[in-house]
Amino acid sequence: MTEQLKIHPRTSALIVLDLQRIIVEGEAGPPTAAEKEALLSRNARLIAGARSAGMRVIYVRNGFRKGYPEVSSRNKAFSSIRERDRFPDDAEGSQIHPAVAPHPDDVVITKHRVSAFYGTELDMILRANGIDTLVLAGIASSRVVLSTLRYAADADYSLFVAHDCCSDSDPDVHDLLVKKVFVRAGMVLSADEILAVLNGPAKG
Repeated sequence: MTEQLKIHPRTSALIVLDLQRIIVEGEAGPPTAAEKEALLSRNARLIAGARSAGMRVIYVRNGFRKGYPEVSSRNKAFSSIRERDRFPDDAEGSQIHPAVAPHPDDVVITKHRVSAFYGTELDMILRANGIDTLVLAGIASSRVVLSTLRYAADADYSLFVAHDCCSDSDPDVHDLLVKKVFVRAGMVLSADEILAVLNGPAKG
């Protein structure tokens, strides 16, 4: 199957979603330490392969100013985040997990809602760099990955999801999304399959 696929690195970007310490190590991440380590290892391998192929790597993270001025009292989910002081912008837990840390040439975008696109400069950066294809990875499958995928599909990006580089606190929901929902918007592949496409004859 992968022999027929093409991912051109110069017009593609790997979008690494919410792989922050507090998320990976918390309830939203994989349930066991071994599974967390495996998820990070797969993401690290995919990120390294994308960089090696010349693909732009873009990280998206949650972060808020002191006092959470970005959060409306009408927003139930984010009001809870404000009340728990969950993602202060400069806190150690809000930073990208060191196992998949950004390089100086990578782009890091801070968001204030679920989707990587809503209220951020992501779309502008992608279009400014002639990027029309996205590879998505991150936590959680039912939140940032799904929300970002749906916007990107409506915005006419070609989409790939690295399913084993995504995770959800509910494995059944993750499996449903991977098998029934994500496939309606793009190609769902493993990290190794995506790397095989990048390293194949379509490279460049």
